[in-house]
Amino acid sequence: MPEARDHGPLPLILVLLTIFTGLVDAFSYMELGNVFVANITGNIIFLGFGLGGSGSVTGPALSTLFFCAGAVAGGRLVFRRPAHRGILLGAASIVQTVPLVASALIVTSYGHTDTSHRQVLIAVLATSMGWQFAIVRCVNVPDVRTVVVTTTITALVADASQSREQIVRRVLSVGALLAGAAAGALLSRGFSVAAPLWTGGVLLLLIALLSLASARRPGAERWA
Repeated sequence: MPEARDHGPLPLILVLLTIFTGLVDAFSYMELGNVFVANITGNIIFLGFGLGGSGSVTGPALSTLFFCAGAVAGGRLVFRRPAHRGILLGAASIVQTVPLVASALIVTSYGHTDTSHRQVLIAVLATSMGWQFAIVRCVNVPDVRTVVVTTTITALVADASQSREQIVRRVLSVGALLAGAAAGALLSRGFSVAAPLWTGGVLLLLIALLSLASARRPGAERWA
């Protein structure tokens, strides 16, 4: 069972990745027009609003489509399973830095108000987040999915038999998404529109380094 596994530092590394998710979704929602590039559940709701005549269909549909494309790439096409989950997460985070930095450069150099620029940003960022979520599912640390916290919140308040470790993981997971979204809003309003993306890029590189280092710790668990 997953709870019996030695996750080492991976839960805390994934908490950092959850903060990153909040940063990116704060940017997408505030700057790209009521669309999430990570929280696809929210996109489905927005898409329903659009189909009902109360909003745009294009952004949510585009985000959902490219999120799925990224998930296919992350889950099926690219990485063969390495000896340690930290190597997988580290390599995937390095790859994810590329579209994130590309998005930050687009916003910094060309802006994000033009419709075509927004659509490109939605597609690139949603692909990146779909990739991330597929990799996180493969890493498989309970309660820290980096994107979805509905199940985590439900388990936190409904599971009477949860261990102290589970409570800590669940609280950190929810708090990290909240903190990332708040930080994204503050950075966007207080510094520049692209600040959440640049901050996210730095955070991704830190996550990659920590993940790769986790595979080198004494007694690091290998894949079953």
